[in-house]
Amino acid sequence: MLAHINALAVLGVDAYVVHVECDVTSNFSAFSVVGLPDAAVRESVDRVRTALKNSGFIWPQRRITVNLAPADTRKQGPLFDLPIALGVLQGDEQCRIDHFPSFAAIGEMGLDGSVRPISGVLPMALGAKANGIKVLLVPEANAKEAAVVEGLDVYGVRSLADAVDLLSTGEGEPAQAEISLEDLQSPHSEVDWADVKGQETVKRALEVAAAGGHNVLLVGSPGAGKTLLARRMPTILPPLSLDEALEVTKLYSVAGLLGSGQGLMAERPFRAPHHTVSHAGLVGGGSYPRPGEISLSHHGILFLDELPEFHREVLEVLRQPMEDGAVTIARAAQSLSFPSRFQLVAAMNPCPCGFYGDHRRPCVCSPNQIRKYLTRISGPLLDRIDLHVAVPRLLPDELMSKQVGESSVTVRERVCHARDIQLQRFENKGINCNAHMRAKQLREYCNLDSAAADLLKNAIDQFAMSARAHDRILKVARTIADLENSAAIQLQHVAEAVNYRTLDRKLFA
Repeated sequence: MLAHINALAVLGVDAYVVHVECDVTSNFSAFSVVGLPDAAVRESVDRVRTALKNSGFIWPQRRITVNLAPADTRKQGPLFDLPIALGVLQGDEQCRIDHFPSFAAIGEMGLDGSVRPISGVLPMALGAKANGIKVLLVPEANAKEAAVVEGLDVYGVRSLADAVDLLSTGEGEPAQAEISLEDLQSPHSEVDWADVKGQETVKRALEVAAAGGHNVLLVGSPGAGKTLLARRMPTILPPLSLDEALEVTKLYSVAGLLGSGQGLMAERPFRAPHHTVSHAGLVGGGSYPRPGEISLSHHGILFLDELPEFHREVLEVLRQPMEDGAVTIARAAQSLSFPSRFQLVAAMNPCPCGFYGDHRRPCVCSPNQIRKYLTRISGPLLDRIDLHVAVPRLLPDELMSKQVGESSVTVRERVCHARDIQLQRFENKGINCNAHMRAKQLREYCNLDSAAADLLKNAIDQFAMSARAHDRILKVARTIADLENSAAIQLQHVAEAVNYRTLDRKLFA
């Protein structure tokens, strides 16, 4: 008898339906899987056979042929165990699976018949809904993740026996999503902006960066507070929207980084890879491409501490994703794109010893050592960072002060107000913040009066700035004006934006 079971698989961050066709005939005993299966799929015969026996079912002593269609796409992973087991049972007429007219099943099976969690369940649930599937069977540990998708009945099953009972009787309660918009709106971090002593100029620059989604580079001596500031920046970012939370959760689901039983991700990602990270670790890749750190930072922050210590060829791959908001991984058989609309926050010392320009401790590096250290960062990459900020060492009085600064909640309110202005400005334009403005939006929303234009012209001439630097100064100036609730970009807004672009010209010259 021929049985048909729907399953799903992920290609990149999107899912597609896999039709599991199981033919059980009365010929000699044999089992084969066709349809470009990888080793994990081919090994399913041993897992499924043992799981059926240990679940009280009979393994058919017949010829069993399983086809995974479409046959021109490679199938990978153990997620087809459950649909193959259901297909064998239905093809051998050991059970009737006709209660749900349109369903799909995914899950890895243990030898005792248990159904184990898998990665990529959220994109599969979205793919099931897009293809008209009404019911989805998933491992119980993945049920909350899949139940986020509205209009899809998701059932979590613990074992093969549970799945057969559900499909034959229809008795069971769909999993309920635990989506709370309050969870998305409320910060959950244990750190706070008020933890940072002094550094008012730097905190102002980071507030501007958060308000406009701008990239920022922090330069200062060791112990000045660069990492402390960077790790608290997520606490002042606007909350994720529901659509953004779904996109982030999809990426983490595909990468297998969602915790067991976790549903929607409620906080913006903060990724801080070590400087020894490889090209594939940062961008993504592998024989079956997976998202890298820049994609896992989507709608969040990618923090690169000790920026010059990263391999130069690794840093250079950031340039295209910073402009396009996506990274494409090309392989001989296929090409996949992963979203990567991240905000770069980088930190570095001004020299190898870290004390070049420090007024309290002398630098011991030679000019040649400093030059070689700074040239590890290319000019084109530096040009794509909107704000270059010096982080000075704290004075003893500041370090010992008991005074508490503004909290993350207070700063976040100002940032959210500025982002709301930008969302209204760019409505239906596919843009969320000023940092993503294109040439057309710059002409429309970043007009300068004569005094501001003269200041910018003189700055470009004096510091030999590029056209890209000109555009980024305008974007930052637009953000500063939004923070002050000003419809027009004024002279002081341009002056502050220009000031954030002069450090690299002084230091890297």
